[in-house]
Amino acid sequence: MRIMAIADTDDVTWAGPSPRVDLVVSCGDVYTPVIQAAAKACPAASVVAVKGNHDLPAAFPLPIIDLHLRVITLPNGLRVGGFNGCWRYKPRGNFLYSQNEAAVLLQQLPAVDILVAHNSPGGIHERDAVAHQGFVALSEYLHRHSPGLLIHGHQHVNRETLVGRTRVVGVYGCRRIEV
Repeated sequence: MRIMAIADTDDVTWAGPSPRVDLVVSCGDVYTPVIQAAAKACPAASVVAVKGNHDLPAAFPLPIIDLHLRVITLPNGLRVGGFNGCWRYKPRGNFLYSQNEAAVLLQQLPAVDILVAHNSPGGIHERDAVAHQGFVALSEYLHRHSPGLLIHGHQHVNRETLVGRTRVVGVYGCRRIEV
């Protein structure tokens, strides 16, 4: 399966034909027209997204599927779920959660094959002790359910880490992922 993942940028353009992918994923902090352009440039059966801490609370237009606390089944049978936002590092803003709030919400999310999140799991790909801390609850989710893949943004890194049986892929900008 081929995935085109984008995160934390509005500066992505496609010049000429792009490779066909099975899934376009936005990990948040991406302007909706950029997601739509990615879906058009890389024709895919499904387009899914979660919101980041810099996104507005408006609903995604079709065909973008909002994955926050939702699970969908792709045509190939893989189950994909998602989680918005990042930890509450400032007093106000959209899609900010305390570590405890994230833990309560993630208890509701059933096991999936692919998890799309804006933030990283706690201790994975973190950049600093202020805004770019991961969710401990995402690490706990990985230990409970062992999805094959977790794709996240927020940390502004293109990095991969294996956590148990889960491949954790950090995306900054645009990245093609083979599963």
